[in-house]
Amino acid sequence: MAGFPYRSAHFIGVGGVGMSATAMLLRDAGVVVTGSDEAVYPPISDVLRAEGLEARTPYGADNIPAGVESIIIGKNAKLVPETNAEVAEAFARGAPILSFADVLGMLAAQRTAIVAAGSFGKTTSVSLLAHCLIECGIDPSYMIGAAPLSPPRSARLGAGDLMLLEGDEYPSSNTDNRSKFLHYSPAHLLLTPLAHDHVNVFPTVESYLAPFSQLVDLVPAQGLVLAATSGELSARFLASVKRPVVTYGVSEGEWRARDIVWGERTQFTIVHGTQDVVRCETSQLGLHNIENMLGVAALSLTLGLVSPEGFAAAMASFKGIRRRLDRKSEKTRIPMFEGFGSSDEKTVSAIAAMKQHFGDKRLIVVFEPHTFSWRNRATLHWYDNSFRGADKVFVWPPAEQGAGTHEQIGLADILARLKTAGVDAEGLSTDGGAVAAIGDALGEDCAVLFLSSGPLGGLIESTPAWAEEHFPAI
Repeated sequence: MAGFPYRSAHFIGVGGVGMSATAMLLRDAGVVVTGSDEAVYPPISDVLRAEGLEARTPYGADNIPAGVESIIIGKNAKLVPETNAEVAEAFARGAPILSFADVLGMLAAQRTAIVAAGSFGKTTSVSLLAHCLIECGIDPSYMIGAAPLSPPRSARLGAGDLMLLEGDEYPSSNTDNRSKFLHYSPAHLLLTPLAHDHVNVFPTVESYLAPFSQLVDLVPAQGLVLAATSGELSARFLASVKRPVVTYGVSEGEWRARDIVWGERTQFTIVHGTQDVVRCETSQLGLHNIENMLGVAALSLTLGLVSPEGFAAAMASFKGIRRRLDRKSEKTRIPMFEGFGSSDEKTVSAIAAMKQHFGDKRLIVVFEPHTFSWRNRATLHWYDNSFRGADKVFVWPPAEQGAGTHEQIGLADILARLKTAGVDAEGLSTDGGAVAAIGDALGEDCAVLFLSSGPLGGLIESTPAWAEEHFPAI
C-alpha cells in the first residue's frame, strides 16, 4: 500500500486490539505479516483466527522471521529489551522498529483522514461512521480498536479516499511518548467527551488535555472540528480552543436529540439548531450511544457524505461492538451484557444504560480492575460513585501486569472503598469458585453486566454458560 515502504512486517504484541487491526490493514495491502504475543484472548483471538493471522506464543527470539523488513512493537510494559528476549532480538536485527501509530500515520498521510478521539465513545463512533458510509455506498479504509459486529471487520482497506481512525491519547510505544493520534494527520476531527483518564501517564488534568490541544492544531483551517459538550472536561477544553468548533450533545450543542422513546429499539429525533433533521431508531443501549450517533450524524451530514435518510437506515441496522454492551447469550432468560469497563466514565455510562433498559431488575455487576487507572491509588476515589445503581458488585482481583510501575492497590483496598460508598461488594477468588459465587446471587429478577478491559478470568464466557443451564431461555 502506498505510504508503507516495507514488504514484510512482524508484530510483537499482535494480540492487542490496535495491533491486530493494523496487521490486518498491512496484510490486506499485500505486506507479508507475522505476529506474536504472550497469550491471546477473546475477542481478538477469534478475530485473528477468522482473518487467518497467526499469533505465535509465547514471546521468543525465534518468532521473528529471517529477513523481515520491519518490526512493529506494541505499547506494553513487558515489551522492553531488558526483560523480553523477542524485543531484544528485534533491536539487535537492525530492521526499522515502528509502533502501530507510526504505521497508521504512514497510511493516513496518503488519504483524507477522519480521526475520532476522546476519553470515551471514540471506538463506537468510528464503527458507526464506517458502517454508515459502507451502507451508503462509500468505500473507506478504517481502523477500529475493538471487535465490531458492524462493520464485520475491525480494519479494512477501502478503495475510496477516506480513512477513518480511532485516535488514542495513550503513548505510541515504550520509546515514543507522543500520543498515538498525533501521528495521524487529521483532515477532520470528531472529539468525543473528555474526562481525566490514564492517570499513570497523565497525572494532572493539564497534562491529559495537552495532547488534545496539539491534535486540534493539526487539523487544517478548512477542516471540520466537531466536539461533544458532555464529559467533565469538555467545556473546559472547548473554552481553550481558538478555532471554530461544531458542537453536539443530547441536550446541549448545535446538534441534539429530542423525543427519545426507550425500548428494545429506541427511537429519537436528530435536531440541528432549530430544525428536525431525521427520526432514527437503534437497538443499542443507553443515552451515550444516542450521543455517539449524534456525533456521527453531525460529522457525516455536515461534510455531505450521506443523506439524512441514509444515515437513519444505517443506524437502524447497526449491530454494535463486542465488549460495548453486546448481549452475551440468547439462550438464558437472564439478560447478560458486556461493557468496556476501562474507566470511571465508561462504567457509569454502562450501568446507566443497563438501568435505563432493565430498571425493573436487580443489576449484578461482575468487574475486573484491569487498567492502570482502576488499580492506582490516586484514583481510588472513582469507587465512591462509579457503581451506584448496581445492586451487587463482584470484583475480580486487580491485574498484576505493570504493578511495579505505579502505586498499585489490591482487592482489599477496592472492597473497603466500595463498602464505604454503600456498595454491596464481594471479592472473587481465582481458585475456580467464582462462577458458583456469582450463580448464588442470580435469579429470575436479575440482569448481569460484565465490566473489564481484560479477560476477567474467563467469567464472560463461563457465567453465561452456567446461566444457560440453570435459567434457560423459554
